[in-house]
Amino acid sequence: MHIDFAPPSNGTYNNSGSSRKLANYMEHEDLERMEKGIYAEGFFNLTDDNIYKSKVIKDIDSNIGQLLKTDAKFYAIHISPSEKELRVMGNTEQEQAEAMKRYIREVFIPEYAKNFNKGLSKADIKFYGKIHFSRDRSNNELNMHCHLIVSRKDQANKKKLSPLTNHKNTKNGVIKGGFDRVNLFRQAEHGFDKLFGYDRQQSESFDYHNTMKNGSISKQIELQNQTFTDEKKKDIFESSEKENMISCNLDSKVDKKHSYNQQNNRGCDSLLSIFSLGGGNNSDATLAEDLQAQKHKKKKKKGHRL
Repeated sequence: MHIDFAPPSNGTYNNSGSSRKLANYMEHEDLERMEKGIYAEGFFNLTDDNIYKSKVIKDIDSNIGQLLKTDAKFYAIHISPSEKELRVMGNTEQEQAEAMKRYIREVFIPEYAKNFNKGLSKADIKFYGKIHFSRDRSNNELNMHCHLIVSRKDQANKKKLSPLTNHKNTKNGVIKGGFDRVNLFRQAEHGFDKLFGYDRQQSESFDYHNTMKNGSISKQIELQNQTFTDEKKKDIFESSEKENMISCNLDSKVDKKHSYNQQNNRGCDSLLSIFSLGGGNNSDATLAEDLQAQKHKKKKKKGHRL
């Protein structure tokens, strides 16, 4: 899962003025998809889907109480699952889009709110999201990702919230709270794995990539060795499990064959026992004598009637 905060600029991501440019960009993919008759997603927030762009712009641009002209009015966040992550989110684009909205609402925004350390909940965050399905300069088969536009102020238009601050849970001074982006990335990843039952390998975790990018050389070597050992153990375990399954299947087939042979043998024994009954008690001879006596009796009765 790749999460990043777009740095402010003089173009699309200029966040000191209106959100119109960013909202227009977030909608650029829709026209192309609609012309091709392909499913497109509207804007969404914590509770609603298919929200009009005009409402998004008005809502974000009016939630700027006590902010100076040059202050940031909103922030842009990109959330991009990997191809492997997308495959557990659904089989179709629509399923993946619904899963992404669920992830944003149930995991990302709640973690975003908690990370300010101001007692905020997801309901305090004013945001709008937009799903995109393609990505320029990408050869991946699956590219669905999400753009978020998040207001600088909370829903009540009272508290200033900046995810780009360098303060982390400060309790003294002018700024109270702060924002720990590393903690957000870690918790958002754990939340994704729990929500979708995703079995994340260490080599694709945030902690791994963060260490390999920012950690000391000794930490990088230690983590690489640990990852190699863990993945080797997993390969051996999976190979052993596969062999056990094959062995169990073979044993099952042998047992079934043995059971079938035993049943056939019991059937043959039953037939043999039927034909051999009376070998010791002459029951077949007795039955023949009884039949002969009955025949003789009938003949006598017939002659008497004459």
